[in-house]
Amino acid sequence: MSLLIGTRGSRLAIVQADIVCAMLKKKGIDVEKVVITTEGDTETGVPLHAIGGQGVFVRALDDAILSREIDAAVHSMKDIPAVRPPGLLTSAILRRDSPADYLAHTMPVGEIHTIGTSSTRRRAQLLRHDPDLCVTDLRGNVDTRLRKLDNGEFHAIVLAEAGIERLGINVPGERLPPETFVPSPNQGAIAVVGRNDPSLTELLSVLDDNMTRGDVAIERAVMEQLGGGCYTPQGIFCREGHLIAEVLSLDGTRCVRIEEDVTGIEAARERGRELRVRARDLIQEAYARLGVKDDR
Repeated sequence: MSLLIGTRGSRLAIVQADIVCAMLKKKGIDVEKVVITTEGDTETGVPLHAIGGQGVFVRALDDAILSREIDAAVHSMKDIPAVRPPGLLTSAILRRDSPADYLAHTMPVGEIHTIGTSSTRRRAQLLRHDPDLCVTDLRGNVDTRLRKLDNGEFHAIVLAEAGIERLGINVPGERLPPETFVPSPNQGAIAVVGRNDPSLTELLSVLDDNMTRGDVAIERAVMEQLGGGCYTPQGIFCREGHLIAEVLSLDGTRCVRIEEDVTGIEAARERGRELRVRARDLIQEAYARLGVKDDR
């Protein structure tokens, strides 16, 4: 009997699911792909934070696993919320692709003024780099965003470099260095989530990459202590234990940042708690301006 592997219906999500399915098939495991529509795919007319943040891409797939409609689901790891429903397990994290953001554009950099992105983090980092930029909201899948760029609605747009590489798209532009434009926690990593069932976990865990799992675990530990990732501009990136984490004001004019080597999850949690204390004013300000209650 085949394993039922769920995915969102966007082209990138399907490509990522195909990558996982192909890897499992190479291991001799029969699989079948199941496409499931999520709220994040249908509600594209409002900013992401207004419909619940990144978790909107995950909830429908979580429900399908728990109802046994599917056995597992493939996600961009950065979309998975910190708090997870009981009964689910991240059974595998694939070797990480590029964690960096990518600025897609066809005009000279010096002529770029209007940039599209739905991310408060990317917006704040772009404004920190150049306060004169006009950064406006842009939702939709990769194809939709690129079409709006081609139509001249924006001078440039920001995408995850890993996504365009997986899609095999040749997009003019430039990579934004992750040391400066610190990415979202877990950006560039693909995760496979399944029911917390030992026999299922054993099958899926053949895809797990230990180094990537360690780095993304450190990033998530910091993220969990910081909280508010959908609303507060924050970048968290770990490579082989070297952690960079920052919280920015919404307009990019202020920033609290740490950079150091971290060994172990508890040390990462401590760094996250320290960063939250130091950045408390920025976090509370972001919640207030976006009209969201900070319950921590």
